[in-house]
Amino acid sequence: MVEKHDCLLDHYSIFKRQALEKREMSTLPKPSMQTSSRDDAVQLNRAFKGLGCDTAVVVNVLGNRNASQRDSIQQEYETLFSDDLKKQLALELHGHLKKAVLLWMKSPVERDVTTLRQALTGPIIDIKTATEIICTRISSQIRQIKQVYTPTFGTLLEYDIGYHTSGDHRKFLLAYIDTTRYDGPEIERVLVEEDAIAISKIEVKKSGVDESTFIQIFTERSSAHLAALASAYHKMFRKELRKTIKRETSGNFKYALLTILEYAVDPTKHYATMLRKAMKGLGTDDSTLIRILATRAEIDLQKIKEDYLKRYKRPLVEVVHSDTSGYYRAFLLSLLGSEF
Repeated sequence: MVEKHDCLLDHYSIFKRQALEKREMSTLPKPSMQTSSRDDAVQLNRAFKGLGCDTAVVVNVLGNRNASQRDSIQQEYETLFSDDLKKQLALELHGHLKKAVLLWMKSPVERDVTTLRQALTGPIIDIKTATEIICTRISSQIRQIKQVYTPTFGTLLEYDIGYHTSGDHRKFLLAYIDTTRYDGPEIERVLVEEDAIAISKIEVKKSGVDESTFIQIFTERSSAHLAALASAYHKMFRKELRKTIKRETSGNFKYALLTILEYAVDPTKHYATMLRKAMKGLGTDDSTLIRILATRAEIDLQKIKEDYLKRYKRPLVEVVHSDTSGYYRAFLLSLLGSEF
């Protein structure tokens, strides 16, 4: 088995490559040559001294540092003070701010495995969150998640999924995490049209819909293929693939298929829509809000902000500001690249 440390590095290298390719879409400021990881570590240690925590320092430092800088700060902190910075943060912070900062301090694969474990085995089982994470990760990321999940929690991801899901949804997720998909941009037009025809032939039987066609196509095809499939299906049959899925499937299985399709067609819209749902109406889905901002800030959050404004006619920064408060608000706004 690949060592956990190697898996973390592999996953992190994927993340760094994506971030480099889309660095103009990050909401974090560019690294400053004047910023010293050692100085940051000292500032944080001072913030923890005495009665209470100087939370403003924690927010100002960590909310404005990229992944490489946060890594260096953690190393400097351990070197200088023989202590684990994340453990100290867990002791000093509370509530939603604690959850946001601790998630931000993890590597991408650590965020995924931690959130998946919590969603599948926590006090409140959150199958939709687990499904959303799995269905928006490419094959290599899922492989690394599985490799880290087992040594971290002493069990297989497949076991936790199998125990807390059922029916076609379980069958689909287990097939999805066990299948290696091509992740590039090229597509085979003939295969796209064959898949469109296959879906059009799905018939409702007395015992229900035969889901095997959906499972095969959506677990084996790339995002580029599925985006092309949605377009081809509409051109060939004057129907929206999304509506066909909603009509022919149900429950968490339907949610999984729609998540994969929506992410394949337009990942920016997918996240903008999720943020809208998280903050629409009474109450805020803080877990979803934190997860999206922390995981997309160094990838494409700027683009998500632009899409949100265009789609909902209100700045995302303004909505987050009105739905949160205190240092928690300040930290999220820093991830959004806004002053607080």
